[in-house]
Amino acid sequence: MDLNSKVPDGPIQEKWTKHKFEMKLVNPANKRKFTVAVVGTGLAGASAAATMGELGYDVLNFCFQDSPRRAHSIAAQGGINSAKNYQNDGDSVFRLFYDTVKGGDFRSREANVHRLAEVSLDIIDQCVAQGVPFAREYGGHLANRSFGGAQVSRTFYARGQTGQQLLIGAYSALSRQIKSGKVKSFPRTEMLDLVLVDGRARGLVVRDLCSGEISSYAADAVVLATGGYGNVFFLSTNAMNCNATAAFRAYKKGAGFANPCYTQIHPTCIPVSGEHQSKLTLMSESLRNDGRVWVPKKPNDKRIPADIPEEERDYYLERKYPSFGNLSPRDIASRSAKEACDSGCGVGDTGLGVYLDFADAINRMGEDVISQRYGNLFAMYEKITAENPYKTPMRIYPAVHYTMGGLWVDYNLMSNIKGLHVLGEANFSDHGANRLGASALMQGLADGYFVIPYTIGNYLGSESLEKVTTEHPEFKKAEEDVRGRISRLMGINGKRTVDSFHKVLGKIMWDYCGMARNKGGLEKALQEIPQVREEFWSDVRVLGSRDSMNQSLEKAMRVADFLEFGEVMVRDALTREESCGGHFREEHQTADGEAVRDDENFAHVGVWEYQGDNKAPLRHKEQLLFENVKLATRSYK
Repeated sequence: MDLNSKVPDGPIQEKWTKHKFEMKLVNPANKRKFTVAVVGTGLAGASAAATMGELGYDVLNFCFQDSPRRAHSIAAQGGINSAKNYQNDGDSVFRLFYDTVKGGDFRSREANVHRLAEVSLDIIDQCVAQGVPFAREYGGHLANRSFGGAQVSRTFYARGQTGQQLLIGAYSALSRQIKSGKVKSFPRTEMLDLVLVDGRARGLVVRDLCSGEISSYAADAVVLATGGYGNVFFLSTNAMNCNATAAFRAYKKGAGFANPCYTQIHPTCIPVSGEHQSKLTLMSESLRNDGRVWVPKKPNDKRIPADIPEEERDYYLERKYPSFGNLSPRDIASRSAKEACDSGCGVGDTGLGVYLDFADAINRMGEDVISQRYGNLFAMYEKITAENPYKTPMRIYPAVHYTMGGLWVDYNLMSNIKGLHVLGEANFSDHGANRLGASALMQGLADGYFVIPYTIGNYLGSESLEKVTTEHPEFKKAEEDVRGRISRLMGINGKRTVDSFHKVLGKIMWDYCGMARNKGGLEKALQEIPQVREEFWSDVRVLGSRDSMNQSLEKAMRVADFLEFGEVMVRDALTREESCGGHFREEHQTADGEAVRDDENFAHVGVWEYQGDNKAPLRHKEQLLFENVKLATRSYK
């Protein structure tokens, strides 16, 4: 497997500018001769499809939602980072770059991260021009707030609806191109396979989720912007339909999967309330600007919060990490909450919760100010829990949220399969072992608006691509493979529901490959997952018909992929004998519970190559170089 990162030479501040000039261009008259298939309509997919349509390419844009606007980017709450430095508080492109590399625990590629920081300046201008209603200061300037892992205010926001507002901006640009005819939109259409011709990505096999029809589409290049794989855990903050199928199908066609064990646990989610739940609800990290996190000092203290005096409260983040306090990075805040609950100090009926308390902020600034900043989040919390967070502290607990691993890409965002480009959360490139809050929206829009339009032109301008249609034998073979997989699932006719298997897999993944991992647990998971997979393929019951709308079949195909992919995640976690970011191996920690990295042996990207069914995948390495941010023990104290 060729893992040439194609990072340009020269000083890091000049790499992207130099590279843009040196890349091949496609002249305007020739762009209309190329077709690009974009899978996904979240911030990365919608911005990429809109921008390439605007440039003149013919774009095919697919999503499984009933509208591109229903992509899961809409659920993002807290904000988007950019080094505009409106606060004049010491921010800069280099500081955003530094914070992101450090926040990722020195496991990301420097050149990609610096480009992200550079492009962040343009993103805000682009979104304001589209009419995104960012919060503003009294004088009219755009407002900023703080997020975890940074000591400056660089997060632009639209109350607690930033993802929704940004997606409306991208969707408006996409809709313009759909109306112009440059983008053809295919909602309620799910990608089920990638088609390779002569080793290049040349199209897709999809299923119409309303009619059940299987069909193919040819293209000169394919862009995957399909999000992450957090739903392998069953319970996560992701929408229930979020899945890993598109990326996993590409992996099984030869695309390297990088760092699959890197899972971000978000520290501020509403705690699990019972077995009935199908997903978890995120409460924005922005709440940690004004909310203070604490637990009772005394274990098993069942008093209501108002009855626990200040001297009997442990504000553990402020105690352990005085420099960052409640704005400590997500991985650190999550592990600290787990430690507090494991010691018996957790709150709520289950003991798996900590308090997020706004009493001090309300007393200092008034309830009206807090309502202006977080009103919709407070309303959502009260609707779900029947508790008023203005009067009593929120109860929160960590939950699976984002995944930093993804398909391997080079500096041009192209995988090791020629012509297959991967954007946003679906790739591995920018966040290392832990994503800082408000950086996901930044990466999605950077990739879609400002990176892929250049790099896909470089690919199309450099390759001599023969004309390929869906009549090519590779398309027919891929369609038959998809139909065969569906026939096999429909023919099992077992006794158990798809969800029952998903829940079992999710519990294995959470117990053994969740917030903390150890060798014994990971080895146990490697024994149990194949057993669950075998039971699935012999006893799952898929209701309905293949030739109509069938959500049972949709779930079954996705869970079948999770049952294979979960094993790859566990193998990656077992192989990585260190603790870094969201990957915490219990064998590798200091006496006071801090992560211990092994830079000598693991300062690299672990990339997995599919070797065939029932065969262990092969692990490759891309060595990471740190020339601008020196390797150091990450400290937020």
